[in-house]
Amino acid sequence: MEQLGLNLGYLLIQVFNFLIILVVLRAWVYRPVLNLLEQRRETIAQGLEDARVAAEARANAEEEAQEIISAAQTEANQKVREATERAERAAGEVRAEAEDEIAQAREAALAEAREERERILGDLRGQVASLAMAAAQRIIGEALDEQRQHTLIQEFFSGIRDERVIVLDEAHISGRSAVVTSAVPLTEDEKDTVREEVLAKIGSQATVTFRVDPAILGGLVIRVGDKVIDGSVAGKVEALREAMV
Repeated sequence: MEQLGLNLGYLLIQVFNFLIILVVLRAWVYRPVLNLLEQRRETIAQGLEDARVAAEARANAEEEAQEIISAAQTEANQKVREATERAERAAGEVRAEAEDEIAQAREAALAEAREERERILGDLRGQVASLAMAAAQRIIGEALDEQRQHTLIQEFFSGIRDERVIVLDEAHISGRSAVVTSAVPLTEDEKDTVREEVLAKIGSQATVTFRVDPAILGGLVIRVGDKVIDGSVAGKVEALREAMV
């Protein structure tokens, strides 16, 4: 060692000092630094984990919020649709009620008008009978049998002769309902006679309806299904006019 220029004692002291410094550094510097680095690594890892958890929570919260918004929008749309449907039903019911009331008022007015017209025509029937008898007496210059004149006039308006409906004498009809039209309202006795004659032809289970149309002038028009039996004065005049053309 001396030949190499080294002092063994001095070398041992240096080695001993180095070991002491190494132990001190390891105990007081290196290990705290390692612990600090480990703590920092763990803090960073924990921060990253917390950030990941926060990101997942935020994503879940956004998804839940979107689901809540969608559910709220769906519920709102459903409520709006239900409210609209209720409003439309209510409006439809109001319209229907108004239309029903209008129809009832119109039907009542028409019925009242028909009743008034038939009343006027019934009064007119008596006046026409009186005028006809007066005219006949003036033409021939003497009084006629008033009962006979009255009978002829009744036959003219009712189409009934000797308690028989003239137009049905040779008629062949069948059906479930009949509509009888006269120029003026028939009396109840005349309606009974016509009804019995019609039902005898088409069956007792059928229905007979009476209506008034001054345009036919006199006599009766009977419609059963598609078949029309025209015994009216207007029909006879038209047939005569066509025959003369």
